[in-house]
Amino acid sequence: MARLGELERAVMDVLWAHDEPMSVRAVHAALSGRDLAYTTVMTVLTRLANKNVVRRAREGRAWLYAPAASREEYVAELMLQALELTGDRGSALVRFAQSVSTDEADALRQALERGEPA
Repeated sequence: MARLGELERAVMDVLWAHDEPMSVRAVHAALSGRDLAYTTVMTVLTRLANKNVVRRAREGRAWLYAPAASREEYVAELMLQALELTGDRGSALVRFAQSVSTDEADALRQALERGEPA
């Protein structure tokens, strides 16, 4: 899964915050405080679609965009890709586990005890 740039993350934050697919116009409106051109938002969404980070479907003359995965699924995939970069996944996991807060460690422990994905 592709890593996202700052503007791509902002666009994805908008999409993740909505339950329904969104048009370029709707995403552009949601980012109104950033003073972006409509065409910039359209280009970012097209690039995210080409990276398979978003799905798009045509509705009339407009494209509608939706995340291909939830934020949590996206982040988990990035973490798994990072683990692939090491020759010793176990050591990397231990180092990661030592760096999380007590609450985060408890959440991981509980998920592992239940046998479900964290």
